[in-house]
Parts: sequence; C-alpha cells; structure tokens
Amino acid sequence: MRYMSYLSHGELQIFKRILINCYFLPYSVSITWEEVDSASWAEVVHLLIDSLPGVRAWGVAHEILNRMNQRRISLLVQQELMDEIQKYKQCVIKEATPVWDNTIWPGNQADFLYVQVEKHEAILQCLFLPRKPHGTQPKTVVIHGIPGIGKTTLARMIMVMWAYNRFYAHKFKYAFYFHCRELAWAGERSFSELIEGQRLRPRALVSKILSSPDQLLLMFDGFEELSFPLITDPAGLMEDWNKKLPGSVLLSSLLSKTMLPEATLLIMVRPTSWDGIKLLVKHPFHATLTGFNKTEVLNYLRLHFTSKMTSNQAVDFVMRNTTLLSMCQVPVVCWVVCCCLKNQIQNMVVDLTKACPNATSVFVLYLGNLFRHVFKKFPHGHYQNQLEGLCHLAAQGMWGLKSVFNKSDFQYFMVDETTIDIFLHTNILRKLEGQGDRYVFALFTFQELFGALFYVLFFPQRMVYYHSLSLLNIWHLIEVSREKKSCAAQMGLFFFGLLNEQCVNIVERSFNCKLCLANKLKATKVSDREGYDHSQLFLCLTETREESFAVRVLERCQGVSLKIENQEDLQTSAFCLQCCRDLKKVELTLSEDFYKDLWHSSADSSSSYVIRMNENKIVFNWWQDICSVFETTENLEMLAVSDSHLEAPIMQIFNKALRQPELRLEYHKATPRDCQRRTPLRTLLLRKSRLYVPGINHLIMSHVRELALENCGLSEVYCEGIAFSLRHNKMLTHLSLAENSLKDAGSKPIWNALAYLMCPLQRLVLRQCFLTSACCEYMASALKNNKSLRSLDLSCNKLGDNGVILLCDALANADCNVLILELEECSFTSSSCHAMASMLRSHKKLMHLDLSKNVIRLDGILTLSLAFLYHRNMENVILKKKSNEKVDVYTRLKGPEIEDGRLKIVQDWNS
Repeated sequence: MRYMSYLSHGELQIFKRILINCYFLPYSVSITWEEVDSASWAEVVHLLIDSLPGVRAWGVAHEILNRMNQRRISLLVQQELMDEIQKYKQCVIKEATPVWDNTIWPGNQADFLYVQVEKHEAILQCLFLPRKPHGTQPKTVVIHGIPGIGKTTLARMIMVMWAYNRFYAHKFKYAFYFHCRELAWAGERSFSELIEGQRLRPRALVSKILSSPDQLLLMFDGFEELSFPLITDPAGLMEDWNKKLPGSVLLSSLLSKTMLPEATLLIMVRPTSWDGIKLLVKHPFHATLTGFNKTEVLNYLRLHFTSKMTSNQAVDFVMRNTTLLSMCQVPVVCWVVCCCLKNQIQNMVVDLTKACPNATSVFVLYLGNLFRHVFKKFPHGHYQNQLEGLCHLAAQGMWGLKSVFNKSDFQYFMVDETTIDIFLHTNILRKLEGQGDRYVFALFTFQELFGALFYVLFFPQRMVYYHSLSLLNIWHLIEVSREKKSCAAQMGLFFFGLLNEQCVNIVERSFNCKLCLANKLKATKVSDREGYDHSQLFLCLTETREESFAVRVLERCQGVSLKIENQEDLQTSAFCLQCCRDLKKVELTLSEDFYKDLWHSSADSSSSYVIRMNENKIVFNWWQDICSVFETTENLEMLAVSDSHLEAPIMQIFNKALRQPELRLEYHKATPRDCQRRTPLRTLLLRKSRLYVPGINHLIMSHVRELALENCGLSEVYCEGIAFSLRHNKMLTHLSLAENSLKDAGSKPIWNALAYLMCPLQRLVLRQCFLTSACCEYMASALKNNKSLRSLDLSCNKLGDNGVILLCDALANADCNVLILELEECSFTSSSCHAMASMLRSHKKLMHLDLSKNVIRLDGILTLSLAFLYHRNMENVILKKKSNEKVDVYTRLKGPEIEDGRLKIVQDWNS
C-alpha cells in the first residue's frame, strides 16, 4: 500500500471521503470521518489493513484509486509488478533449468532427467485442457508417480516453460512451486510470506498477485516428506492468506481450496501419499507418469555404451530379464543398471547372466561397488552392527511407509553419526536441503534392498542369529510385489531374489557379511493360502531363478489364473507354469496391451531388423514354454483362454502344442511298461478372444474333448472351414460357438457337417448366433442322421413359432438321441406348443427342456402339461417367464418327482 504516499494532501482527502462511502465497504465494516479526518496516508493504510485483512484492503484501495483516475499510480504499480515478475522469472530459469545429460546422474540425486524431453513437453501442453468436448478446464490436476519416476523434474520443466511464456501464458500470469519440506519446517507463516520467500518484494506486489487468484498456478511436491498429518475437518481450515498459520493448516487450506479457491493446483504425489491427500482435494483430474517405455529403456542402454558390441550385450541381457526391464521404467534405476553392467563388462565379464543371475544381484553389485570404500572405515565387528542398523532402519521404514529419517531414527537403530557421514559420502544416503538433520536413501530402491537384506543377515555369534519373518509377513511382501503404488513393492521381490544361492555369494562378497536362508523354508509354504493371485507369487518365484525351489513351493498348486499384459508377465508365467507339476486347470488372458509391449521396440526405426527379430524371438520362446505345459502336464484337464488376442505367431505356437500326441515317454529307453497314456487336455475355452483366422480350424482339429470359441468375433465366412474341421475331428465331444454372428447362412455348413461327423460330438451350443427360423430347415437331415448328439442349445436366437415347429417336427420324426434341448428366449408363443407336445409324445428320450423367457402363457403351459404327464423320462422343464410378462401362474415345473408313476408338478405362484 505504499503507493498511497504518492497522493497529494488534497488527493488524500478525496480518497478519505470516498472511503467512508458505504458503497465501497462491506456492511460489517464502519469507518467514520472522525477516524480518517486528520490521518496521514500511512495511518489510512493501517486502518484499511486492520478493518479489511488480506486481499480486501487492496481491492477497496484499488477501486478508489481507479475512481479518482489515478492512472499514474496504477502504471507505477503495474510497471514495478512486471519488473519484479521478470526478475522472478529469470531466477526460475537460472535455478530450475536442468543440464540435460544423457549419461550422468544429477548431483542432487533427487531425480533423473528424461532423455526424450520433447515428448514430455508435448504432454505438458495438454495438462489443463478440457477432458471432454465443450468441457471446462480442470482447476486441480494430480500427477501420480512412483519414487524416482520424474515428478520433481516435471515440476521444474513446467516452471521453466512458464518462465519462457510457453506454458499456458494466457492462463497463468503467476506460478509458484512449493516442496512440502518448506511448509513442514517453516513454523507459523502466512501464505503471502511464502510468496515473498520466492524473491518477490514488496508486500504490495504480493497482495496484487494474490488479488488475482484465477491467474495463479500453485504446484506442490514432496508429500512423502511431510512430518505432520493434513487437516480434513473444515472447521480447522482458514481462508485468510495474510494470516500466520502452522504448516499443516496452511497446506490443508490450500489443497482444499478453502484458501484461494480460484487458483489452479498441480499436485505431484507418490501413490502411497495419495490416501492422505484425496480427502482434501476436490474434483481432481488425474495423470500418471509412466517413466521410460520399453523402447526408451533399450535406446538409453544403447546410448550409454559407446561400443556397439557392449551395447548389444547389455540390451540382450536386459531383454532376457523382464523384471529388470520393468524396473528400468524409472530413469534413475536405468542409470544404475547401466553403471553396474558397464562395470562388469569393463572387468572382462563375458556372460552377464552368470555374473548377475537376477535383478536383485544387479543392485547388490552396484551398491557393493560403493561399499568398497565403506569397509576400510570400520573395525569388522562394528561394521557388521552398523550395516544391520541401516538395514533395520530401512525395513521398519518400509513396513511403516516411511522414507524420511531424522537422527533420532538412526540412533534408535544404533547407527552412529560417523556411519551416517560415511553413507552420505558414498551416495548411499542423501541429506535433505534446508531441513536440519533429515535424511533419505539416495535412491528409494536402495531402501527396498536394504530392507530385504535385513531378513537374511546372519549373526553366528548370537543366540538369535537371524531376523525371522512370519508367514503372514511373507504373504504381504508377495501381495504388494505387483503393486507399484505400494512402498514395499520391490522389497518383496528383493527378498526372494536374495534367496538365490548364487546371489547369496554375490551379497557376501559385496557387503562383507554372512547370510542365513532360514526364512527360505517358510517361503516354501506360501502357496498354501487360498485365493492367492498367482501372478504376484510367480513374479517373486521367478526372481529366485531356482527351479527346484519353485517346484517345492508350487507342488500342491492345481489351478492357476493368469493375466499376461506385458513381457514380464510372460516370462514369469513361462518359468513358474513349468514348475507346477500337478496342474489340472489353467485360466489365461493374453491382453491387447501385451502386443503393444511386444511390438513397441519393433516400431522403433533406430533398432536394426536383426535386433528387433532377436527381441521377438526371446518372447516367442517364453510363449513356447507356456504352451509346452499344455502338452506335457500329466493331469491338465481344462484350459480357459478369455478376453485374449491370439495373433498369428502366438496362435501358431498355441495350436502346435495342442496337436501333439497324447503319448508321453517317461524314459529315454522306453518299454511298454515305461510308457503311460497321460490324461488328455479335456476342455479348452476361448471367450471374448480375437483369433488369428487360419488358427481356428487347427483349434478344432486339436486333441481336446471340449472346445468353446465363445464371443470370438466369428462370422459366417468362417463356417465352411469350421465345418470341414468338424468332419475330420475324431475326438471332439463338446463344441460351443455361442455369441458369434454365424447367422443362418453360416450355420448351414455346420448342420450339413453334423450328419457326417467322425467325432463323437455330444453337445452343440449355438446360443446367440443370430439364427432365425430359416436355419431350422437345415437341422432336419442333421438330426435324422446324427446319433451321437445328446445336447443342443439354440437359446437367444429368433427362431419364432415357425422355427420351433420345424425343429419339433424334426425331433418327432428323427431317431436321434438328443436328451437336452435349450430354447430360452427364442421368440416363440403358445402357437408352437401343440407341435412341441406332439414331439414330447414321440421323442421319449428327452430329459431336459428349457423354454424360459418365451411368452407361451397359460394355454401353452396347459398344452405342454398333458404331454409331460405321459413323458416318463422327463426330469427338468424350465418355464421361467420374462420379467415383463403379466402372468400370475406357476412359472416352473420341477422334477424328477414321481408319485404313483406320475410326474408331480410343483407350482410357483407369483403375485
């Protein structure tokens, strides 16, 4: 308000007279002439601030000055504001612009910088666009991302782009970035003071900025470092941005839009911190940082290694370890992996798979290289205690969702200050800037690894020589291993990785310690738990890389349900399925996302054709391993493939496995006694799956007994091939083509084939295949000549009265063996009931008849009832009405309930 000093005495008096006019003041504020008559400009300012705190005082003064036509003062204010904003922007550009280096981890180790900057700049331009046509721009956007994925880097990029007027320049005149550590350690401060701390002076300019909150962008980051809980009670929140408040109240008031509701918020948050924030944030739009995709990881590997031979060696190694490839989506982890592999190659390691048997060993080797400088600074016994303390701190932090530690935390676990300094010097720990003695692990992955190491450390000199994990703890570690939103996601993975005996040797050399695998025995019992998600367990077992251990864990596993969405899922399924020696049932989904992951690198022009083919060959080998289970597992009875996309190369391998003989040789030199006939795969169900067209006929010609191709996009053009395959199949007993648009023309070759089958087909399901009465003409000869068919399902087709009459006439006159007939919702009425009753009198073999959801009404039911009474073999008749049918008579006749040689009719009455 110091611009009031520019007013002359006469102008000041005019200002006072306008001020006391109630038009400019709220009803709750009353200022009298006696109070302002002899007041100086400074006293007037103090009176305004006391009466109208915050932005209101500026607003009233601004209105009065405009009414007085004080353009000179307005221009001075505007000019100074612009000058200060330009200075502020220059500071942002200087401090936030990163040095884009493709090979070096930034010195602050807080984040890694993306290689393909342009791609992410393009994404930023869409952050505040409406999500729907004619929609409104979001006022709060939440960016989710796991640790190290680049949230802070993204925030820095946004600030720099804003400073260069390249980020919504028309929308945001002012932008400010706040790390939660500033609020946690600021004591009581007002929000205007926080803005002043961003090098904006004087306070009048801050008031001017905050008086236009609709032009304000506020970014918040670092919620994992909060040392206080947020406030969700509206009574505890404040509106006044000029009032000194504790950090918890100030941050909660801003996030909830209680303070500055017109401002736009951009929130950077780890998934584990979101639960504490979401109750405050109103109507947010969400976005997720995914980090490197597969192509970016492989390109980064190639860029990191100068020699083509070494880069190909590194790429091949990472391609064959999909768990490591998945972890490399975090750019800084990708850098760590490159450093480890480069060190191994420089040490003349030819076979990286032997030097690094699993993903865990890669991080062990990287940290081991840092630890070489640690050993020399401790006596041996003291070093062991300090390592244990560090691991204990990491483990407790993981269980308690804590990643920021103070000195008292270290003291509690007997880690002294000298050790802290050593780990800081070796870049294992990092001290938070401007927060006193608060520390984090330099990379969150380090905390996960040290947390897992705590449970395998061995202390032979103690009574309790290792730290025991309960079975419940191990279950929890497995369950969260697939949840990227969980803090302990990779701790479980690393725990199983440390059970690998080769990795044990690497750990003992790298960390100069001894390991105990007593918890490994408990881990063999994890599959005893019912309702287990096998994808979580499979991921951890694959990290052990020990087939004998996986076989022991999975020895009682008889059924698995797997969803393959990426190459990591494929590799873990390939490894673990072959270790399930007593499988009876497999449910499998091969999602469309899998193909996006598979072909991603192939679309990259920078990769050579040979490299791309080699990558895909690795993938097809894993799929081959999965399919081999279908032909070699002795007791496998059912395979269900649903919601899947089986494209050409995948389906060709799949079909080849299903067509292998049933005969398996147990020994190389087999005698008739040594040979045994394994139980053939009985059931193959493919539902909601897109199939490679030539492969469909191969499926029908496979050795399965029961085949379902339901809702697989089959149309009439496929039916000639299906019919041909049916004629030549010798084993099929059940076939379902339900929910495919076969139509009448498509069903014709199938009906024709039914009369000349070589296979003992007993059940045919053509439910919801868009059939009409026209198809019933083709059924007659099929039913007349076929003696094996026992069950026919034509439900949910518009057969109508004409079609049902034709069907009944065919059944009445044919010497067929159909026992089950399902005609649910086939659009027929009581007009066809006489033909059906006649069929029932002639076709005495029928035992189950489903006529539900057809409008046959009371007269149709009575017509059929007389036929039922003389039908001795009938067990079930279903007459459920349609939901909109107004009939208050019985809707279901139940059986078999025979009294005195007559069918007992049980009536269900509905009011």
